[in-house]
Amino acid sequence: MLRFRLGSPLLVAALAGSISVSPPEGQWTRGWAVQWTPPQAASQGTPAARSSQPFVGVTFIDREDTLPRAIHYRVVQVDLAADGIRVALTAPSGTRETRRETTAAFLERSRAQVAINGHFFLPFPSDDADAWLIGLAASQGRVFSAFETAEQSYALVADAPAVNIDSRNRATIVHRDPSASDGTRVRESVELWTAVAGSAQILTDGRVTIPAYRDADHPTGLLTPGGPRNYSNANSWYDVVTARSAIGLSRDRRTLTLFAVDARGGSLGMKVGEVAALLASEYGVADALNLDGGGSTSLAMADPASGAAKLVNVSADNPAGRAVASSLVVFAKPR
Repeated sequence: MLRFRLGSPLLVAALAGSISVSPPEGQWTRGWAVQWTPPQAASQGTPAARSSQPFVGVTFIDREDTLPRAIHYRVVQVDLAADGIRVALTAPSGTRETRRETTAAFLERSRAQVAINGHFFLPFPSDDADAWLIGLAASQGRVFSAFETAEQSYALVADAPAVNIDSRNRATIVHRDPSASDGTRVRESVELWTAVAGSAQILTDGRVTIPAYRDADHPTGLLTPGGPRNYSNANSWYDVVTARSAIGLSRDRRTLTLFAVDARGGSLGMKVGEVAALLASEYGVADALNLDGGGSTSLAMADPASGAAKLVNVSADNPAGRAVASSLVVFAKPR
């Protein structure tokens, strides 16, 4: 997580044979798949993956790999056309724009089934309970945070695109309408309903699109060189190996993909470009955004049997996960 003030593709080994599926740590006992793969597969270089369909329209994938380094990530793919699917974002509250809480706590409070952390936010680091979001945010049709230019532009592009899912579950990548001075309108003819923004669009029409820094060779670069580690095209913030969160859409806009990779518990994390390439090559994602990562990376799910919310990744902040300023939840019917 950064301080803000308002104002080479990854080659992944193919999954071979059937996949082993079991509840994480034996917690969940209903709604999990039953196929088996030999336990020696991972040691032979095949990624170890567990896949299940815990709710109607929801597929959960828990995967470990040794390429490009030791990584452990989780993917949730949501069929936006499935019966009962609905999404929501943290609603505005408090003295700023939202009140911070862990993604798992928001999931529990919402009585939803899946949740992922969302926006970059400020102030940070801070113990303040109230926060401002960076970029476009809409909750239940109310736009309460605008497109903007973040001060630390070595990481966040100005007017970063957002994922919008309207009240009929039609999903789109949306962009700022430059004719609107308040930054709350988009170029696309859509209903702004549930909108979440990140640092940049990292997949565009199936192509990895990591933003460049402005320099002599990249005069139109979207990022400003500098920052605490002197970031540049030779030393990009996007090349830092750490925990990452991302959100993406399939080409037909029917599948919403949520992604979280750990940088704890034996997993070393990923570069943003590696995340983008993986989402495109393995999970059919055409367009994706990089969400807040590092200690903010949080993916939570409800127990299909009891409904109890639990963080399913290993937080780089603390066991319960960081209190973040926004999370996106998915409501789905039980199987």
